[in-house]
Amino acid sequence: MKAAFYYGVGDIRIEEIDIPKISEDEILIKVKACAVCGTDLRIYKHGHFKVPQGVKRVLGHEVAGEIVEVGAKVKGYTVGMRVATPPNVGCGTCPMCIQGYNQMCPDYEAFGISLDGGFQEYMKIPAFAIKAGNVVLIPDGVSFEEAAIAEPLSCCYNSYRALNTVPGDTVLIVGAGPIGALHAMMNKLAGATKVIVANRSQGRLDEIINLGADVVINTSEQDLVQAVKAATDGRGADVIITACSDPDVQVQVLEAAAVHARINFFGGLPKGKEMVTLNTNLIHYKELIVLGTTGSTINDYYKSMQIIASGKVNAKGLVSETFPIEDTLKAFECAGASKGMKTLVVNK
Repeated sequence: MKAAFYYGVGDIRIEEIDIPKISEDEILIKVKACAVCGTDLRIYKHGHFKVPQGVKRVLGHEVAGEIVEVGAKVKGYTVGMRVATPPNVGCGTCPMCIQGYNQMCPDYEAFGISLDGGFQEYMKIPAFAIKAGNVVLIPDGVSFEEAAIAEPLSCCYNSYRALNTVPGDTVLIVGAGPIGALHAMMNKLAGATKVIVANRSQGRLDEIINLGADVVINTSEQDLVQAVKAATDGRGADVIITACSDPDVQVQVLEAAAVHARINFFGGLPKGKEMVTLNTNLIHYKELIVLGTTGSTINDYYKSMQIIASGKVNAKGLVSETFPIEDTLKAFECAGASKGMKTLVVNK
């Protein structure tokens, strides 16, 4: 079978290897679709602390596929089932796991990071991941490509739960990539009266109008704060999500916030730029709530898969480009160039 191995920064090689052999308590899936995430691109460019130097790894954590082999001791799964895999596997016993926050486990494992992921034809699911609930059935009517979108949607669902968007809210999303689009769709589904999306380039703004945005702001041509004020009769936005990795945006959105606004610093910042000077008087006098969310729980993933199945989020419309496994590098280049929305590696 073919697999795309990450050997180190800037080094991904397509190799022909044997299909993984499973033990009696494991599952083997044939990967049908694996989406390229910003995390994959960051690992490719900068590495990851869970991928030690000298260790080769198959990246890809937004995975959907079909079970082709089931270990004799595995219960509840059979050959032919269509499944997707929440990537973060908690230890199951720490305080975070006990509360259901598997993504916050200090000893987590993750497909596509510490475990081989989906940029290969077949992927082994170890026993501890099966036991932890990291194998989710894909509902009838949901394609493999749509199912691969469940993971990024689940991260946006986690954000939505923290921000509690309600009907009547005006939502500002800074960043018009696939994550920004999913935030727009999720908040529209939650009842937001107006969704404003800001971005530095126009191409994705043109696309995001069809994916939930009511107002778009090109920040290379308009001042973000002034444009938001103009779109809200001077009030500012009630809910703000920074779906980008720009420290200046974190500063600006406090100015664009309405009184009592809720703000999520969703996008993490690059190493060396994580220290940001904020005007905390704006937080104080506007009584702002400023928070962060990262990843998602398995329950967030289940909920997101059901939302996709309902058709109320246009996961299919998010898929812009697909590539075979042998062209994984081209898929990375496409995603890194911000072409379209979501880029997938697929296996027919």
